[in-house]
Amino acid sequence: MKKEEQKVTEQKAEKKDGKKPFYRKFIFGAGISTIAGVGILYFCFVAYFQSHFCYGTVIGGIDAGGKTVEEVKQEILEETRRYKLILAEREGKTEEISGSSISLQPVFSGEIEQLFARQNEFAWPLHAFDRVTLDLEKTVAYDEAELEKVIGELNGMQPENQREPVNASCSEYTEAGYVLSPADYGTVIDREKFTAAVGAAVLSLTDRLDLDEADCYVDPAVGDDHAELLAMLDKLNTYVSTTIRYDVGEEKEVLDGALISGWLRTDENFQVTVDAEAVTSYVKELADKYNTVYKAKKLKTSYNDAEVTITACPYGWKLDNSGEAAQIMADLESGGEIKREPVFAQKANSHGENDYGDSYVEINLTAQHLFLYKEGRLIVESDFVSGCVAKGYATPPGAYPVNYITRDAVLRGEDYVTPVNFWMPFNGGIGMHDLTSRRAFGGDIYKRNGSHGCINLPYTAAQTIFENIEAGFPVLLYELPGSQSESVKRNEAITVVNLINSIGIVTLESETVIVSARNLYNALDANTKTLVTNYDVLVNAEALLAQMKAAADAVIPPPDAELPVEQPVTQ
Repeated sequence: MKKEEQKVTEQKAEKKDGKKPFYRKFIFGAGISTIAGVGILYFCFVAYFQSHFCYGTVIGGIDAGGKTVEEVKQEILEETRRYKLILAEREGKTEEISGSSISLQPVFSGEIEQLFARQNEFAWPLHAFDRVTLDLEKTVAYDEAELEKVIGELNGMQPENQREPVNASCSEYTEAGYVLSPADYGTVIDREKFTAAVGAAVLSLTDRLDLDEADCYVDPAVGDDHAELLAMLDKLNTYVSTTIRYDVGEEKEVLDGALISGWLRTDENFQVTVDAEAVTSYVKELADKYNTVYKAKKLKTSYNDAEVTITACPYGWKLDNSGEAAQIMADLESGGEIKREPVFAQKANSHGENDYGDSYVEINLTAQHLFLYKEGRLIVESDFVSGCVAKGYATPPGAYPVNYITRDAVLRGEDYVTPVNFWMPFNGGIGMHDLTSRRAFGGDIYKRNGSHGCINLPYTAAQTIFENIEAGFPVLLYELPGSQSESVKRNEAITVVNLINSIGIVTLESETVIVSARNLYNALDANTKTLVTNYDVLVNAEALLAQMKAAADAVIPPPDAELPVEQPVTQ
């Protein structure tokens, strides 16, 4: 039968007797019974959870479902008794403190009751299918005296197991510079900090306490990350990384970290200083090595390469000691590799064997003749007139730098005012200049009619020299016996001959003339001495004078000698 036909039939039957079918009544009744049962079960659990926590409730990590408040407290008490605090010490060591050793126990102040009071027992089905986690501020208490005792008995607290901390420091200098000598952080525990950290960990029921993280150790005052120490290291390494390569002619002088490190000083405040006395000492050594000023100079003259030694020598290299020391300090601050010449207060032409090089004015005071060489080439030579010997103005030999050059100067002295066209001073008020009022130069004019010490030159020679030199140009003055002209030699010989002839008859009063003749003769060079034709007269006069003086000494008794007693004459 089709469903539609069955439904129509049932409807007809219901209309006929007014009653529903039996099975419809059964289904309806079963449904009502089920609903009632579930409701009874639901309210039974509601009643149960009025004294118990709902299933699925977690309080402070403890499964509280189905437990009363007291049962939860008991669970917390048992958990507290099982508590252990692991102590992570340095060098991989661990120790532990148990809750029981310090009488650890929970402190309840109604927190669990408050959580239970906030529970909605009517919502128990939701808890069953979805866990509800409730936060519980667990409060515990411990016996402080017992904790102090336990801490005192820990291995890490025993003196024999504690190593004192050692500060980080700076290493000694090596070729690699300065490096950090790491600190030894040691294993000494700060008991006060440690006790406080353990107490805090226990109260929060922390499972593990890292003593380093909790800052429980007595650390060195200067650790590996100490900012001032690291800054000091950087400063030291900047200094010793400096290399100064001095360029001093063919000589190579190197100042590097090996020497610089000996100058560095540090203090307790991590300040770096450079020993100024050490720098000064080093600069003095440089000066002693490379200064040529005031040192004797040898010169191969223009007279058959005859060599002379010039001893008075203001000309030459002279280190600026304070300037060089200051430059070294500046170089140390900047660091790196530096190539330079030392700081000189006075320079010369060459760092070679002869500091005057191959450019100089050569002045032969004996020959009254000079030469100007520039880069080895003869530029000009000329006779001159130097300081008057007879008046005590003799020009001194020596090596001098030209102070400056100027045109149209007026030279002034106590008894003269002399305008000149070219003025080239080199030794105080002594210099080279033209003197147009002088008609003759060279020879022996200087002996009786010389200058006040200057080198008088013809105009053209002075001009040429002026145009080829500058401040600092070397002027070398020397005496070279025998280098004077033949006419001068003859005149000198004639002077000695005439002085010998003036001796005449030898008496004791002739001694002054004889001595003067001898001195003049000895001052002559060997070639000029040959021109003294009456030298034997001088020798004979000296011998006769010696005899006279000896005879006079024999005749005249000494002051304290006894005179012979005169005897009477008898007939």
